[in-house]
Amino acid sequence: QVQLVETGGGLVQAGGSLRLSCARSGRTVSSCSMGWFRQAPGKERDFVAAISWSGTDRYYADSVKGRFTISRDNDKNTVYLQMNSLKPEDTAVYYCAAKTGHDNTYFILSRSNNYDYWGQGTQVTVSS
Repeated sequence: QVQLVETGGGLVQAGGSLRLSCARSGRTVSSCSMGWFRQAPGKERDFVAAISWSGTDRYYADSVKGRFTISRDNDKNTVYLQMNSLKPEDTAVYYCAAKTGHDNTYFILSRSNNYDYWGQGTQVTVSS
């Protein structure tokens, strides 16, 4: 079993920055891609960003390109989401997810149903 714990959420003004962290523990999973998704009240869970095991492949939703950066530190079993130039529409619960296996394409990593493990989520609120 793999456990994921997100931290770093909070309240920030528009234009500000936050960095989310997702710490992975439990059974070591090799070749594990990681993703960030978000869900606003009354809306579906949307893809935000994903990164392959090696960090070579990184994908972003169009709505966050140029503002958000996903990265990982495999020695620390942690993945990060640096969020800059935040907007009120970025307000949501942000979830970290882990996907086992070797398929690292955007088509696979951008879809929530392809992930095997999920964190509990962390709230991000951006005030105008």
